[in-house]
Amino acid sequence: MKIIFIIAFRDFRDEEYFVPKGILENAGAEIKTASNKIGTAIGADGGEVNVDFLVAEVNPADFDAVVFVGGPGCLKNLDNEYSYRVARETILQNKILASICVAPVILAKAGVLRGKKATVWTSSMDKRAIKILEQNGGIYQDEPIVVDGKIITACGPSAEEEFGQAIVKLLR
Repeated sequence: MKIIFIIAFRDFRDEEYFVPKGILENAGAEIKTASNKIGTAIGADGGEVNVDFLVAEVNPADFDAVVFVGGPGCLKNLDNEYSYRVARETILQNKILASICVAPVILAKAGVLRGKKATVWTSSMDKRAIKILEQNGGIYQDEPIVVDGKIITACGPSAEEEFGQAIVKLLR
């Protein structure tokens, strides 16, 4: 099992990366990390991750699953054509595509959530992510985690363990 996590170079959500990564490693997965820059990525809470690839270099054919991690830096750093291409190719190659927190916005903008059930981070004051999901054909579900075929979406840090376990379950 080879999995690539895609994170913002600055301000990814630490627990959305480290918790699922640990669950997947315990299940025997080999993990690589991609970002918008090469070097040491820094999480919103100060966690450090060595980046193996630029998002532009990611070939989903080399992995069994692609995982987009959220956080305050996610849309600023990853909401672009490189990420959209990776998401589309992952689906075209019938691989697992997972995203957590605000990262499902990237999948929606890539067009891969059209007609699919999905969840995304939201708050009582900020519903923009739900609107983006729905404007791009996604069917919003107010759930911590949603699995629709080979697409897994989770609403944020509170769902990180369930998110990691859902990826393992689909990989098996």
